[in-house]
Amino acid sequence: MADLKKEGFLTYAYLLLYIALSSGQIFFNKWVLSSKEINFPFPLGLTLLHMVFSSVVCFVLTKILKVLKVEEGMTPEIYATSVVPIGAMFAMTLWLGNTAYLYISVAFAQMLKAIMPVAVFVLGVAAGLEVMSCKMLLIMSVISFGVLVASYGEININWIGVVYQMGGVVGEALRLIFMEIFVKKKGLKLNPISVMYYVSPCSALCLFLPWIFLEKSKMDEHGPWNFPPVLLILNCLCTFALNLSVFLVITHTSALTIRVAGVVKDWVVVLLSAVLFADTKLTTINLFGYGIDILRQIGTDWFSVRNLCPNVILLIW
Repeated sequence: MADLKKEGFLTYAYLLLYIALSSGQIFFNKWVLSSKEINFPFPLGLTLLHMVFSSVVCFVLTKILKVLKVEEGMTPEIYATSVVPIGAMFAMTLWLGNTAYLYISVAFAQMLKAIMPVAVFVLGVAAGLEVMSCKMLLIMSVISFGVLVASYGEININWIGVVYQMGGVVGEALRLIFMEIFVKKKGLKLNPISVMYYVSPCSALCLFLPWIFLEKSKMDEHGPWNFPPVLLILNCLCTFALNLSVFLVITHTSALTIRVAGVVKDWVVVLLSAVLFADTKLTTINLFGYGIDILRQIGTDWFSVRNLCPNVILLIW
């Protein structure tokens, strides 16, 4: 009984850590990109720094300090056909998602992310990984309706920001599809630190090339900015810690649990952003549309847990 209570306590501790880090990193990036104090409106450069930092930390932890192990089985063929597409889509997701914060509020960006299951399902059907059915079509229609209602209720909608955010959603959906193909067809399963070890350098390279053409000259012309090195390292460290927190949650629970925790995180981000940022103004229509998507996700996850893992319902909820 004592061991069960200890395990339950650790599970909730990891979940709270994930929610805090995920929410905090969103606010941190928004502040760095839009704050007049930091004056660093370069989302591509910031994302590139994150990936370089993750690459260096993974190398130090696995090859120099050797406190973590990179799993075997990676070949040049697998790297070229699987890791490179995943790394490219991961870079695209982070780049476009961070850029969207320059144009739209954090709350509205989270609401637009609710369309993610639709993008994943449509691309999954196209790739032959999912099968179209009336049930799934109904679920996707409810999601789309909720996002449309939330968008209709947005007061200061900026279509450039919407396009960037939707591009990030498509990139994340493609990354998830490639990850599923990677596991099913290649048969190689890697722990998160191994995935970060292989993917981070690839993502950094994919970000470096467009950074040269799109932001480097602007950063050179901009002159000095007030970005303390300690703050920069802390921002990169938070990104790395967030990825590790995902590893801890999945290891001690399941991927389904982290989806449920993501629902809580989304609401925390939406509501807190209205307090922290002046550009966030929530309306009743906003919350109604987003509430539709949240209820749909809770219902779907609840029935998934009941069907697959009935003994962990109490732990998750």
